[in-house]
Amino acid sequence: MKMLQEFKAFAMRGNVVDMAVGIIIGGAFSKIVSSLVSDVIMPPIGMLLGGVDFSDLAVTLKAAEGTQPAVMLKYGMFINTVIDFLIIAFSIFIVIKAINSMKKKEEEKPSTPPEPPADVKLLTEIRDLLKK
Repeated sequence: MKMLQEFKAFAMRGNVVDMAVGIIIGGAFSKIVSSLVSDVIMPPIGMLLGGVDFSDLAVTLKAAEGTQPAVMLKYGMFINTVIDFLIIAFSIFIVIKAINSMKKKEEEKPSTPPEPPADVKLLTEIRDLLKK
């Protein structure tokens, strides 16, 4: 019972919930990028290279025999996956760069010094009056 309570306290901490939301959004973002690469980027590149469909690029290591499918090295799918990765990595780089620049601007702002307490103000006024 105590372990269940500890797990609940752990799972409801802000960091864990934020991480879960990030993972879910990252999964959805990954699907969007995969679609962008396979449906938008690779067809024009394939067309420029003479009508090549990258997802079909493969080397047959062993031909199909009877009911056994062919053993293939699908390097075209690997190229698509590498491009997916590069787009995701670049997007994350841009986001992190933006966050760091916002933090840097926040740190550079000169903060106004806190106002002194009332008794310090009063003593300062008395000192200034005595100097006159």
